This record gives sequence, structure tokens and C-alpha cells, in this order.
Amino acid sequence: MRKHGLAVAGICVLLLAGTACSDTKADGGSGGQSTPGASTSQSNSPGASTTPGDSTTPSDSPAASIAVVPAKGASSVQPDKPVTVTTTAGKLSEVTLKDDDGDKVAGSFNTEKTQWTSTDHLKPGASYTVSGSAEGTDGASIPISSTFKTVKATKSLKASVVPLNGETVGVALPIQIYWNNPVKDRAAVEKRLKVTTSVPVTGTWHWVNSKQVNYRPMNYWPAGTKVSVNIDTQGVNAGNNTWGTSSRKIAFSIGKSVVANINVKKHSMAVTINGKLARTIPITAGKDGFTTRSGVKVIMEKFTTKRMDAATIGIKPGDPNYYNISDVKWAQRVTSSGEFVHGAPWSAGSQGSANVSHGCVGMSLADAQWYYNQTLRGDPVIVTGTSRHMEPGNGWTDWNTTWATYKKGSALS
Repeated sequence: MRKHGLAVAGICVLLLAGTACSDTKADGGSGGQSTPGASTSQSNSPGASTTPGDSTTPSDSPAASIAVVPAKGASSVQPDKPVTVTTTAGKLSEVTLKDDDGDKVAGSFNTEKTQWTSTDHLKPGASYTVSGSAEGTDGASIPISSTFKTVKATKSLKASVVPLNGETVGVALPIQIYWNNPVKDRAAVEKRLKVTTSVPVTGTWHWVNSKQVNYRPMNYWPAGTKVSVNIDTQGVNAGNNTWGTSSRKIAFSIGKSVVANINVKKHSMAVTINGKLARTIPITAGKDGFTTRSGVKVIMEKFTTKRMDAATIGIKPGDPNYYNISDVKWAQRVTSSGEFVHGAPWSAGSQGSANVSHGCVGMSLADAQWYYNQTLRGDPVIVTGTSRHMEPGNGWTDWNTTWATYKKGSALS
């Protein structure tokens, strides 16, 4: 009797009458050929039987041999290596790769359907099952089955992101990814980060440190742009046995262009909306000893009412410069150290003529409310006229670096 088709590893194949069954071994043991690091299985077409006095007819070549990489039972598989299922004859009908939570791993066939290759990275510390079927040259269908486990991570890599998914932000907002653990192999991680925009935008990633990477365009985002960020870090090797345990996607929109230009010497703030001057506002800025920083600042937070306590910047009660105001209106943070743009009715007599604040930019309540209603988190506030400059990291300071220098902060530059 002749049997054609495919057989999976571990299935006995009757070659000749009286022969014993044996498992196909991944290390090249009895039962068929092997692929290094792979589970292999064959379906053979035995040659003609022999009778006394007759010569032996050589056996036919195997009708097919299936190999699964990684090998069946492997227990320390690298999550960033592809899984492949290959046959040397016939073709693959279907292949499914699932983890122990039932989540499928995407993959694709080659043109001839003789190989299937996973396209997604795997999860560390997970069990996987390969299943499916193949069709032999005789049309017979044979099941495919294999299991393996991925290496366990000493530390996981997860991302927190600014902006929020679905948020509409200002034209100067840098995308910011904060990692829960340090990244040693920055290039490997950065390769898994992708920004897609609805209109052409030139931009780059920039590593602030081992736990933060930012992205900004060469120029401000075009108003109305739709942006999506794919943080495809599941299974990425960040170094020091730190592996990405999940991926995530966010999408956000850019609002209208609202740019504030503050001239401290002239005590004035010009607000431009979509390229046109919308309002010029009298302001007061920091007095001697509390000089307002010059540079490109970005609105980080917005408060309709904000308590401002000088103790937060090291000024103690009893000091002549101490203040504690519970209801500062229309306050918008522009530095981590505590500079805001806000309403300041107590300095009305100095707005437009003198700088009397502790570093914030103050204006009338009416102007502050109007400006607050125009802005989004991520709008730029450009300050000139002082010799004190923005310190790196004192807020969202990406725009205070030249484009050429910023690009050098990419691990792929």
C-alpha cells in the first residue's frame, strides 16, 4: 500500500511491512531529516516491496517535509525572532499562531504558500501554539501542531504617552514617550516607533534620556493635521533582558495655530491666530531677582482657577516676597519650575509699563480669559527681552534646540 501526503512530527509513518514506528527528532534522530532549531515532519512514499531473488527498487523522495521554527518544546525563544512554518512539497493551507491568552499573532504566506512567517513580535514569558494544516501532493490534508515558550523578561518595557489618545493639541506640542524602565538599546526601540500624519511632515525622534524619547516636527505642526503614533514595542529587546510586553497606538489632532509672542522689555504680548494678529495685550513680567525666562515655552497645563503658593518655589511665609493666592484665574503653566500666564488684577497699574511679578506673565482678567479660551495644551509662548534663558527640561523645551542638534538625538541618526 502507498500513502502520499504530509505527516507531522511525532506521527508514525508505515514505511515497510514490519518496520517499527519512531518519532521524528529535531536533532536529526531517526524518522527523517531535521532543520536546526526546528520541529520537522515528513510524509514518505515507500519504494516497491522486495521478493527473494528480486532487486530492491529505491524508495521515492519524501512527498513533503514540514519544519516549524522554533522547535517543538523550545522554552527560551527570543520574542523578536520570527516564527516560520515551511514545507518542501505540496503547500500550506492555513497556519495559526496563538499565545496562552488566545491572542493571534499576525503572519503571511509566501507566493507559493510553502512558507508562513509571523510578522508581529511575541510576548515575553508566554506559551505559544502553532496549528493549521497542509495539503500534500496527493491532496491529502494533514494537521500541523507545535508548542513553545518565549524567554521570561527580567524587566518589562511599557510606555506612557503625551498627548492623550483623541486629544486636540497645539501646534508646538512634542510627542513624549516615558518608559517605565531604562532603555539600553535605543536604536532597537526607536525602530519600532512610527508617526503617521495626514499631511507631509518632517520630524524626528530625540532621546532626552534612557527613560524618555520625544518627537517634534522640523517646524510647528500644520494646523488641522491628524497624527497617529504606533508604539509597536511588544517583543522588542531594550537591552539588559528588558523586553517590551505590549504595544499601543494613539491618535490625536492639531488645532488652530495660536502663537503668543511676549516682549518683556515692551511689556506686551501679541497673539497670532492662524497667521493673523488677533490681539495685542499689555502684560507685566518678572521683576529683578525673578526674571522671566526667555525662550520658546509650550503650554503644559490649563486651570480656570489655580492656587499659587510661593512656598512651592522656596519662598517661606514671613519673607517680603511670600504670597499665597487661592484663586488665580485663567492660569496656564509654561515651565515646570512654576511660570504661568494668568490673570493678575492686583498688578493692573503696572501692566504695559513695568515688570513687577515673581516670574509669571500677568494681564487683566478679561484679556487672560480671552487668551485662555483661544489656547490648547501644546500652544507656543515665545518670550524675548531678558538675559535669563530656558533650561533644558524645564517644561517642554524641545523648540529651544536647533533642528540639526535635535536630529542628532535620534538613535538612528
